[in-house]
Amino acid sequence: MKAISSETDTRSGGWLRRQAGSPNWMILPLLIFLLVFFFMPAIKLMLFSVMTQDPQGRVGTPLTLAHFIRFFQVPLYTDVLWTTIRISLITSVIAAILAYPVAIVLVRGNIAVTRIVTLIIIAPLAVSVVVRAYGWQLILGNGPTGLLNYVLLHLGLIAEPLALLFSPVAVVVGSLHIFFPMMVLPLASALGKIDPNLEQAGRTLGAPAWKVFLRITLPLSLPGLVAGVTLVFSLSAGAYVIPALIGGPSSQMLGNLAEQQIIAVYDWPFGATIATILVLIVLAINALSMRLLGGRRLREIQK
Repeated sequence: MKAISSETDTRSGGWLRRQAGSPNWMILPLLIFLLVFFFMPAIKLMLFSVMTQDPQGRVGTPLTLAHFIRFFQVPLYTDVLWTTIRISLITSVIAAILAYPVAIVLVRGNIAVTRIVTLIIIAPLAVSVVVRAYGWQLILGNGPTGLLNYVLLHLGLIAEPLALLFSPVAVVVGSLHIFFPMMVLPLASALGKIDPNLEQAGRTLGAPAWKVFLRITLPLSLPGLVAGVTLVFSLSAGAYVIPALIGGPSSQMLGNLAEQQIIAVYDWPFGATIATILVLIVLAINALSMRLLGGRRLREIQK
């Protein structure tokens, strides 16, 4: 018995020593930081969504689902929900379409072109989102002084200024400009893992370029595409600055609605309800993307 016990202690001690020397412990400070400053406040805010606020502004019991029922019963709030989903989907789809040529240039282009394109994509990230939003205000201005309208009017392409600013179009354009790198970078990473000989073989066998893309490039780059769409959708759905500065009342999104309820109305439970719904939407999109990627990997393993 003593021998067995000694052997067990030796094994457990060895396991502890291996874990102590493992680099996995290096992530512990980050996990503690996120737990204290992110997860705990977020969970507390989500708990507010099922609590009641008394006339003095104190939030507590009794627990209730009335805030969720109110959200889905009022057409104004459901319209904001569908506007958020619609703008996020449109932004993600356009970003995916535009990102493929850029990502292919990054991966297949020569060194000079790759460096220039990378600089063009990465450089805007150093500029504040607020500054870029005000820049789009100048470009998309509704009057004849708006840069885009000024150019189109002087070229004779339009007879009167277009109403682009403070519209869903402006939010899509602004979101696309800000979140476009989040689509290009994972897509370029996925394309970089594709053997160029596969595409060359398809062209050698007589397939046109579009068929090579649909049959070879697109399926093999799906992990990067799914990751990029997930990032762009999640960031667009949670956007606050762009809808506030260039969106206007017709393009209000869930982030703006939550801010109004908490800051202006001081209705913390209902604002927390809106935030919780936004979080659930983002989590659902992430879960769907993980399921798609997981199913694809499982099929690859089975093959």
